[in-house]
Order: sequence, then C-alpha cells, then structure tokens
Amino acid sequence: MAYSQPALPYADNALAPHISTETIGFHYGKHHATYIKKYNDMVAGTSLDDQNIEDVIVATANNPEKAGLFNNGAQAWNHSFYWNSLSPNGGGKPSGEIAGKIDTDFSNYDAFKEELANAAATQFGSGWAWLVLDKGQLKVVKTANAQTPLTSGMIPILTIDVWEHAYYLDFQNRRPDYVAAVIDDLLNWDFASQNFLNAQV
Repeated sequence: MAYSQPALPYADNALAPHISTETIGFHYGKHHATYIKKYNDMVAGTSLDDQNIEDVIVATANNPEKAGLFNNGAQAWNHSFYWNSLSPNGGGKPSGEIAGKIDTDFSNYDAFKEELANAAATQFGSGWAWLVLDKGQLKVVKTANAQTPLTSGMIPILTIDVWEHAYYLDFQNRRPDYVAAVIDDLLNWDFASQNFLNAQV
C-alpha cells in the first residue's frame, strides 16, 4: 500500500538554530519525499503492495533482488521516526519510567548520553544511532545507510540521523557538534517515553 509522508510535528523553523529551516527544506522536503516517492513507485503492483511499510521492510531485508525497495522503504520509515524523535522543547534528561530504565540499563543518564553520542559520532559514513529496546533491555545501536532495528527484532525508541544531509548545511563536517545539539536540545523524550510504554503492553 502507498506510504504517505507524515506532516512534520512542528513548524519548519521550530528546530532553529540547531537545525535550520533550510536544512528542513532539503532534508524533509526533498530527501525524505524522494525516498517515499521511490518506495511507492517500487512497491506498486508487487506482491507486497497490500502490506504496511514496516512489514515490507522486514520482508525485503537482506534480499539483494529487493535492495532498492528495502533501501527506499527503510529510509522513508527511518526519516519519519527521526522527525518525531526531535522536538523544539526537547533535550535534557527524561523523566518517568524510561528515566528509571535508563538508570538501570546504562547505570545513569550521563553514561547513556556518552554512549549515544559516541555511536552517532563514530558511525562510519552514512547511517543512524538508535536507542532501542532489545529483549527487555535498553541499548544503543548504530546502523549503516538505510539499515534499521526493525529487521533485528528490536523496538526503536529514539534515533539520530547521521547522514550528511541531516547536518551539513548547519554544521559542515562537525558531526559531533550536531549530535550534541540534538541530545542536549532536541531529543523528544515524550515520544521516547510513549514508545517505551507501548513496548510494555
């Protein structure tokens, strides 16, 4: 089935000065939109056309003959998840159940923050850094290119996009500065908390 690009959950200037309106215009308006168009074109008329995008991603993972469909589908989904992982009122320490779980699984918030920042900064080339729930434990993982935790049975909680188009207009080659800005000022802990609570049901 066709996948529609979700509306941004905030105005295109709401993440400034950390992520500019210009970056949103290119990243959401062009890159993300193009992944979705290509995915819809590729899935139409196939045996997978009646499935939702998450099921198509899982079904086409590690299949070289379906690499184009997987890459565009996963990038479409990853980006939608990324926009929701950000908030103009985000950043800082979480509260509630997810905060306690972070303390349990990472020792404390600062240790989690360091691990997430390191994963995002050291992902070679293009990719993603994720907070996931894996068999009941919160973990930080990183994935290359279009790869996503969905194909490994892990539940995504938050993500940081570290493809260059996510940050280059605003930070040039200073990826660690972009990552720090996302963690300190933009991470959407309300979204993360809801994902965490949904995973407990």
